[in-house]
Amino acid sequence: MSTSTVSSSSEVTVQHVHENNHAVRLRRDRRHGWSFMAPFLVFFGVFLVWPLIYGLYMSFTGKSLTGANSSFIGFDNYIEALGDADMWHSMGNTFYFTLISTVPLVLVALAMAALVNMGLPAQWLWRLSFFAPYLLASTVVSLFFVWMYNPQLGLINELLGKIGIPPIDWLNNPDVAMWSIVIATLWWTVGFNFLLYLAAMGNIPQAHFEAAQLDGAGGWRQFFSITLPQIKATTIMIVILQVLASLKIFDQVYQMTAGGPAGSTRTVVQYIFESGFTGYRLGYSAAISYIFFAIIVIVSISQFFLTRKRSS
Repeated sequence: MSTSTVSSSSEVTVQHVHENNHAVRLRRDRRHGWSFMAPFLVFFGVFLVWPLIYGLYMSFTGKSLTGANSSFIGFDNYIEALGDADMWHSMGNTFYFTLISTVPLVLVALAMAALVNMGLPAQWLWRLSFFAPYLLASTVVSLFFVWMYNPQLGLINELLGKIGIPPIDWLNNPDVAMWSIVIATLWWTVGFNFLLYLAAMGNIPQAHFEAAQLDGAGGWRQFFSITLPQIKATTIMIVILQVLASLKIFDQVYQMTAGGPAGSTRTVVQYIFESGFTGYRLGYSAAISYIFFAIIVIVSISQFFLTRKRSS
């Protein structure tokens, strides 16, 4: 046998060994990967996938907390929900809150981030002051504002009285109750949007501002011509996240007004809760929740394509 033949055979053998070793390592890595993913997949399946599937099934039944009439009833719950005036009223309250809360939560966060990004002294104090309320529990915030809005003892009415404005029944007047919740929500959650904006502004290259200064552009011109275009993607993300968060509002409304007065602040999530755990109709509440879920999906997809079209 020639030397070239032996060398070629050895190369083939070595290559085959390398391929086998690579296949063994690949299988081992896959096993390790699945072992690392297994705990998450178990929790994901048990606490998300299964409840979604079971909730969808339950929406087609007459299941009740009392245990009566758990049989399959088809689309009866959905037909009843679509004709339920209370459900649509709570849905309207939810969209109204989303509309009047999203705008200030975006604009105020933008203004706060712009002020801090200007280089104000003691920046750590400004950052802490703006973001700290976001860390509070909803119960704490709700209780704090219930006392602030108290018609007789509240600080807000006391301050208004010093400038000649009569006391306002903030949480018991249907005309101002929702706005009162918006103010509380703004104080509580604007810090998250502020942090996102501040991070986005910190990533803008300083060379852009230096070049604008050389061209004689002032602070406002730099803000509208450099800062705003550079953080457009962040603004789109914040608007989408804020709309989704506002649509799911429940905690502060339930704790501050319990949906009153006269149902003027009752949101659809609260109506779902009341239908299932006060009215004992779990199947009906599940049907409403899936109708609301479908609306959220439609709003999210529409918002995504609308913002992408504007961005392009």
